[in-house]
Amino acid sequence: MKLSELLVTPRVLLSLLDRSRTRSGYPDSAALTHSLERAIHADALGYHRFWVAEHHAVPGIASGSPAVLLAAIGAHTRNIRLGSGGVMLPNHQPLVVAEQFLMLEALYPGRIDLGLGRSLGFTEPVRQALRRSKDAPDTFAADALDVRRYLEGTAVVTARPASPGRVPIFVLATRTGLKVAAQLGLPVVVGGPVLGIGTAGRVEALDEYRRTFQATDAHPDPYVVVSLEVMVADTAEAARDLLIPEAFALVESSRTGEFPPLTSPEEIGGAPLGDRTVRRIEGFLASALYGNAIEVKQHLNDLAERTGADELLASTSTFDRAALELSDRLLREVI
Repeated sequence: MKLSELLVTPRVLLSLLDRSRTRSGYPDSAALTHSLERAIHADALGYHRFWVAEHHAVPGIASGSPAVLLAAIGAHTRNIRLGSGGVMLPNHQPLVVAEQFLMLEALYPGRIDLGLGRSLGFTEPVRQALRRSKDAPDTFAADALDVRRYLEGTAVVTARPASPGRVPIFVLATRTGLKVAAQLGLPVVVGGPVLGIGTAGRVEALDEYRRTFQATDAHPDPYVVVSLEVMVADTAEAARDLLIPEAFALVESSRTGEFPPLTSPEEIGGAPLGDRTVRRIEGFLASALYGNAIEVKQHLNDLAERTGADELLASTSTFDRAALELSDRLLREVI
């Protein structure tokens, strides 16, 4: 019996978010090459989208400019949609964001997405370098609306290159972001605590987004993308071990204020870990989906039922690139 016959496949599209994670023992530039190679593999596997991230002056992430990285990836892929997960709008002028993504759309027509986020820099020195303050007024909703006007050609000035096609906008959302997305009639990308991984019942915040969604010509219906760590391996134990490098990096970031490169599970296991670190790693693992192919398929069915998701955006990272490539292939086979 085929795996696809064992469980009902969720009616969701499948996409990847790659954050250009740096790895211990490799230069930062290798992380960008790794992202490019992963995108080529995802394109061959038939993934729907491949998104990249924006983080500034973070040791563990090499990509601070999604538009530049997407331009390189677009030249080496054919069918997969490409986008940002996301462009952090407080760091940019709306016109400049629109120009960058209109240029990408001109180069790779019908394949470009624009995910918009509102996060500031990772640390206070980075926020100062970006000339952003935590106390600055929240203009995200107005700025997102300006970006949309520039992309649609309805603003006071025309962003170039003008395009007959549409660049869809997605909002990377917390609970506040969900309200903004509903008000503007935009698709939403949701992860983290909002999803309530490990709990039962519908996700009320997503149902509220759907109830309050203001339809537009471009987006007549609400659209939900669920983003979380998903790891598939031959066994649940192996998949769990592959998530530990990312979990450890997050724990270290809270302890030191720096998000570090990925290190191997063996290196992590060889160092003494305090009880607090172990608890935080376990907390991270509890918010991820992992297992063998059949187990992950069941987890995803449950998630699709709870969230009503239209699409899954897997944000998986690990130190072992061969294992990550295998996980991407196995995940594609279960959806």
